[in-house]
Amino acid sequence: MIPKTMKAMLLTGHGGVEKLEYTTDVPTPTPGTGEVLVQVTATAKNNTDRKAREGLYPTKDKGDVTSFQMGGSATLTFPRVQGADVVGRVVAVGQGVDETRIGQRGLLDFNLYADDRRDINLTPDYYGHGADGGFAEYIAVPSDQFHHVENADLADAELAAMGMCSYQTALHMLTSARVKAGEHILVTGASGGVGTALIQLCRIMGAIPYALSQRDKADPLLKLGAEAVLDRSEMDNFTDKVRSVTGGRPIDAVMDLAGGEMTDQFIDTMIFDMKSRRDYPRLSIAGASAGNVSEIMWTRIYLYQVQVFGVSHGTREEAEQLVAWIRSGQLKPVLHAAFRLSELHEAERYFVNRNSNYLGKIVIVPDTQWAEHGAPFALEKS
Repeated sequence: MIPKTMKAMLLTGHGGVEKLEYTTDVPTPTPGTGEVLVQVTATAKNNTDRKAREGLYPTKDKGDVTSFQMGGSATLTFPRVQGADVVGRVVAVGQGVDETRIGQRGLLDFNLYADDRRDINLTPDYYGHGADGGFAEYIAVPSDQFHHVENADLADAELAAMGMCSYQTALHMLTSARVKAGEHILVTGASGGVGTALIQLCRIMGAIPYALSQRDKADPLLKLGAEAVLDRSEMDNFTDKVRSVTGGRPIDAVMDLAGGEMTDQFIDTMIFDMKSRRDYPRLSIAGASAGNVSEIMWTRIYLYQVQVFGVSHGTREEAEQLVAWIRSGQLKPVLHAAFRLSELHEAERYFVNRNSNYLGKIVIVPDTQWAEHGAPFALEKS
């Protein structure tokens, strides 16, 4: 029986973790026409949850405290349930949805699409920002965006770790930059959710990924598919270090999640031997963990014909391609740990202050689902 109220973590305003309030009597959503009601079993945490909470998406004044509003107005209103990468089981359907969907386990395509176009997404928004997300016991979502993934070898928490927020962003970075088989790709921020997705996707597409991360992450990143791992704490003579691992060949495209002062050095790795290139230097950027402002000489951009791609989210076509790769077993989860929904404050603090052992995704599991879907992946506390 579906309860009338549910437990949820409500974001009540911009600020610190104190703005996240665990509430036990939130009305359970009702599926509308074309929707399914999903009982949530696991939701991956993304960096965008923190950035949206803290209001770190300025587009004009770098000091603004705001949320992104590509559609022309802010869609993040309070209170809001965050959490984009939702996994669970269909427990009810709205009008127009076949009842055979009840009981199916699935993964949510997290986008709030502005229209039905399959190949473009110009005003990106998402569940957990412009509509309530998965840090709750139930969520109502469009039936065609809740993709059935039966794979018995994947636990719900593992499936959530392959959620669209990271993997679709990663795929869109690669497709925007026209990455091709045989190309050498530099992946910054390689140990996070998007970075680990990029490494796997490069290998599926036949490209050769080089990871920039901490030295002690080298072994797991190499096992994941990185050709070599470069130490981000040693950026002196960075281009020479890249040349040593590529056999003297320039990087074809950079997938950048860092930004800041390192952007210029990333461009250097692509332009030191223009005569040997087969395509233009390409920079896809989908994050700014090292700084939101970079100083770049525009002459370097236009004289070397560096193509820059800003990436936010992706398209319906890319979401469906990712689900196909998950179903076929070509993509593997990189799950770091699970936390109870009631412990989201602790998970947020752990995410911000994560140590050198951190790799992959954190997943949030409703307390009522913890024994089955969270406990096997609980963080080992020393």
